[in-house]
This record gives sequence, structure tokens and C-alpha cells, in this order.
Amino acid sequence: MAGRAGGATGRPPLTERRRAETRMEIAEEAVRLFTAKGVAAVTAEDIAAASGVSTRTLWRYFRSKEECVRPLLTTGLELLTERLRDSAEGQGSLVEAILSLRHEDEAAPRLRALGDLLRLCRDEPGLRAVWLEAHYDAEAAFAAMIAERTGRPADDLAVRVEAGVLNTALRIGVEEWALRPDRSRGPSFAETVTRALRMVDGVQVSREGWGAAVVGQGGEDQGG
Repeated sequence: MAGRAGGATGRPPLTERRRAETRMEIAEEAVRLFTAKGVAAVTAEDIAAASGVSTRTLWRYFRSKEECVRPLLTTGLELLTERLRDSAEGQGSLVEAILSLRHEDEAAPRLRALGDLLRLCRDEPGLRAVWLEAHYDAEAAFAAMIAERTGRPADDLAVRVEAGVLNTALRIGVEEWALRPDRSRGPSFAETVTRALRMVDGVQVSREGWGAAVVGQGGEDQGG
């Protein structure tokens, strides 16, 4: 892959990386404050002060205090997209490609923050809207990945359905892990997401598309 500005390795320029780091720091502080005080009791000024940035900087990055959590929801997808684009075109299913990536350690602070955030989403409509919006955007990203790997158009109905199925499996898998009463017991994050993805791996087909998969699994074809 050709390197972007800032080096031949493909890494983003330092200023871009620093902006991403700042956004993530704001997201983590927002979740910490929301968890401790409740969303209604936390102001944008509180989040900015805890993050060590000005309120003006915070508003430059985010449209609302609830949206401050978005980097926790999108960073994984952005990293996944970058890695999959580096992989060979059409090599195995997209599910297998995702499962081949290393998951963040269960004890990592960022993963714990994600779990806390998804628990908050149950009772906080503003946060839930951000979570669902992130997945709406993710669906388009997955469609683009499937199109790139299979040579089909991203707006093809089958591609969109495959992307939607994959996206839903990921969302439910993450929610299943996050909403468990005691996340220290039972299947880990990686195990839970893997199980959810395995359930839909059959629909992540290659160049033949969804229709071929249905016929191959015993569906009626028009000639039968």
C-alpha cells in the first residue's frame, strides 16, 4: 500500500495521530464522568477540564457531549478497515479476516470503558443514538470492504445485506459481552464476538454473492 503523507509506512502524520489521541482521551474521560455522575449531571465543560483541553477544542471535535464517546465506538472499525485493505483481495471470508486480527486484551482500560459505555446506552437515549449511528456508518464501511474484496458494487443489494448481517452480528456480540452482569465471568470479549461472527460466516460469501449462498445451502433455485 502506498504510504500517506508523513512517511512511507502508511502511518498517519503526527498531527493527525495526535488529534486522534486527543479525541480518544476525551471519549475515555466522558465515559468515566458519565459513569460516575450520570449523563445529565455532566457538562461539556466538565469533560473538557478532565481531558485537559479547552471547551472550544472539545466543540471543534464533537457536536454534543454525548458524541464525545464516539471514538471508543469507531476506532476499532477504522483499524479493522485499514488492516483489511492491506490484506489480499478476496482472501477468505470477511468474518475470517476479522477473526484473524488480534483482539485487545480483556483487561485493557479502553475495553473496560467500552463495556461501561454500552451499559450506559441502555438508559441514556443520547448515548444510544451515538452507538446506533456508529453502526449505521459501520455498515457502509463493511459494504465497501465486501465490494473491494469480491469485485461487486458497494450499493449492490446482496453486498448491503451481507454488510448488514455482519454489522448486526458484531453489534450484538459486543452488547452480549458488555451487558453481562459480571464481565469477569463467562466467555471473554473475544470469545463472545467470535461466537457471534461464526453464526453468520455462511453469508459472507465470495464473488458469487448472496444468491449463490442461498442455493448452496438448500434454497430453491428457479430451475428446480
